[in-house]
Formats: sequence, C-alpha cells, structure tokens
Amino acid sequence: MYERRASPLHAARASVALAWSLVLLSAALAFEHPLILAALAAAVVGGAVLSGVGGIVLRMLRFALPFALLIALINPLVNRDGLTVIFRFGEIPPFGQVDITLESLGYGAVLGARALVVLLAAELLTATVDPDEMLRLFRRVSFRSALTAALAVRLVPVLQRDGRRLAEAGRCRAGEAPSRVAVLRAVATGALDRAAEVASTLEVRGYRSGVRPRTLHQPWSRHDVAFAVSAVVVAGVAVAAHVLAVAELVPYPAFETELGTAEWACAGAIVAAGLLPFADRRGIGP
Repeated sequence: MYERRASPLHAARASVALAWSLVLLSAALAFEHPLILAALAAAVVGGAVLSGVGGIVLRMLRFALPFALLIALINPLVNRDGLTVIFRFGEIPPFGQVDITLESLGYGAVLGARALVVLLAAELLTATVDPDEMLRLFRRVSFRSALTAALAVRLVPVLQRDGRRLAEAGRCRAGEAPSRVAVLRAVATGALDRAAEVASTLEVRGYRSGVRPRTLHQPWSRHDVAFAVSAVVVAGVAVAAHVLAVAELVPYPAFETELGTAEWACAGAIVAAGLLPFADRRGIGP
C-alpha cells in the first residue's frame, strides 16, 4: 500500500516517520480518556489527510468499525461491574446471571474507540513509511533476517496476483472451475520455483560473500527534525499526564472522568504537536 507522495511525512526518513507513528499508536494504548482518544484520532486522521493517504486510512474503517463495535458489545456481556443496571437478561448458561450495566456499556465503547484509533494509526504507518527503508534499519542487527523479511514482503503481493490469475483462468475453462485447493497448490508450486530463482540470483550477486553493506550517513532534514520533535512532545505529554494523574478514567463502580482545563490542554497539545510538522511544505517532492 505504500506509495511515495508529496507530503512532509513521506519526506522524513523512515526511522523518524516510524517513531512518530508508533508514538501515536502507543499513546492510544496508554489512554482511556474519551477526550484524549478523540484528540489522537484527530491527529491520526489529520496526518493521513495531510499526507495524501486519507482515503487509504479511512478505508480501514470497513474492518475497524465492526471490530470496535464487537469490543463495545462484548464488554457489557462479560463484565458485570457497575451500579446502574439498564437491562437484565436473566440466567444464560454458562455465563450465569447476565446484567447489562451502563458503566460496562460505556467502558466497552471506550475500549472500542481505543482499538479504532490503534488500527487507524497502524494503517497510517503502513501507508507512509517506506517498507524498504524500514527494513534497512535492521540490517545492522541481522542483515540476513532483514533481507529475508524484505523478500517475504515483496513476494506476498506477487503470489496474490498469481492466485487471482490462476482462478480467473480456471473460470474461463469449460466445465467445472478448479477448487481453491488446486489453485493454492499451483501458487505454492510457483512460489517454490520463484524462491529458487531468487536464491540463485542472490548467490550470483555475491550474497554468500558475507560483505556487509556500507552505512550511509545522511544529514537530518527539516522534516526529520520536525517529526522527531513532534514525537517527543506527544510522548512527553503522555508521560506527564500519567505522572500527574491527568485524563484518568474510572469506569467502575460509577463511570467517572474529569473534563477540566488540564484534560483540554493535554488534548490540544497532542493535536497541535501531531499536526504542526505538516505546516512546512518545502522540499516534499516525491
């Protein structure tokens, strides 16, 4: 899904873009306060739109929304805490007495919203971080593992296209179309042949020599600095909020959450820090 676009996030180096996306994702996992989750969602969706991948990230809603709704509905069924009972199902084997409380319903909605933000942040990472550059980050740790992962990632779309072509060819034949097992067997056979060819090509190009590639030192650009500072600020806000007990949520026995000046300041800082790096549009050519 990655495609280089003219945006500040795409212009930043892969390590910085990866760190920025992971900070937003980690902050979503660290908070349960609805206002902070809304601020993180605004930063993620705003970053996606300003990066030119808004359509890609929003398409994740087709999967993320049902998943979030499932979480929101399961929590009231398995969690019977809370003081305000709004519905009694009675005795349901093997769960026993099932009572739906307003607190468990509200907390389930919060958990679903958090899962939604995490999935959108992960989709933003996938759409804006160059996978090849990201894999190069790990070559110092294990060059062979990085190359293996790169080949595996690159071959997955190829195998998917092979499977679609084989299935379409089978449907064009007279008589009964081939089964999925037959298509899978043909794709797997082709994958083994392709892997052997790739291994031979790597051996010819000196992969077995064990010579490590040179490390390329590139100076940091304005976009690298901007997104690095943004990631540090968002992480700092999250740490400070937890240390100072700001933006906390107490779902049981009564649903309680603060919505004061500190919470609004925390949310505003996250949105501002997350989106300000996109204001500099210089040097963002693809």
